Amino acid sequence: MKGEMFKMNILKPKLQFDRVKNILVGINVKHYKKHLKDVLHLYADADVSIYNHETIMYEVYSYGEGDEDKQGNLLYGLTVMYPVYIKNECNMTQGHFHVDKNCAEYYFGIEGEGLLLLMNEQREMYVEKVFPGSIHYIDGKYAHRLVNTGDSVFKVAACWPTTAGHDYEAVRKGEFPYRVYKINGKIEFVKR
Repeated sequence: MKGEMFKMNILKPKLQFDRVKNILVGINVKHYKKHLKDVLHLYADADVSIYNHETIMYEVYSYGEGDEDKQGNLLYGLTVMYPVYIKNECNMTQGHFHVDKNCAEYYFGIEGEGLLLLMNEQREMYVEKVFPGSIHYIDGKYAHRLVNTGDSVFKVAACWPTTAGHDYEAVRKGEFPYRVYKINGKIEFVKR
């Protein structure tokens, strides 16, 4: 062997994907939960008297390094959605556009099954099936929402630019044109 031997310091990663729990773990991982009371407005017929408002609908883990305002930096995240149905309407995330429409995003199916709803600014919608191993490119010009259509936990990882931003208000003002229901084991789309 030619050359001088050098002792290299090998660092442990700051972020790991716990393959037992299928969650992100590490220093500075951000985590929040969305309860039914936080997303009740998303559902067509959420009779407040029959549901526990503290029910956890989904959790989000995210991690990023460096200045979030610096172009080129990335965030990595994981959404964990529970199999909750509100009068047969499937559990869904709020959905959002990116503030910077030049910023795309990738979604990766980890566990369970569901749908990725995509909607352009003209409110035209299309849907992709999400399952373990599926990979989804999301153009920055499309709003996106996850929907758990299964009977188990649905986990989806994501990677996106720190400068993308989240515009939830645009979706509130111009909702996705179809609702997703599971009736007798079959997925049904109902126009708003």
